[in-house]
Amino acid sequence: MPKKNRETFSFADEPAPKPEQHKNDGPQVLLDFLQRWRGSTITWKEIRNFAPRSVRDREIAIRAAQVLAAHGHLRPLAAHKWQIIRQPLFPTRSR
Repeated sequence: MPKKNRETFSFADEPAPKPEQHKNDGPQVLLDFLQRWRGSTITWKEIRNFAPRSVRDREIAIRAAQVLAAHGHLRPLAAHKWQIIRQPLFPTRSR
């Protein structure tokens, strides 16, 4: 009588499992993009045209920008326009 164990095997002809994406990745993706953005402000249209594809959807882009504004990375200037707050990675000592 064979043993019943819970081993699973993967074969070469089976597709690899796709990693699950979290719904909260939008703000992090947008923040990474904003670190490379040369301007001091950004609009929704610029996010839609130049940001990574995962945040180009209108609702995702605006929600991600609102989350970043709530955490102090963006400052709202007008409807769908934000100023980028560039913060140092490490606190600096004042002399």
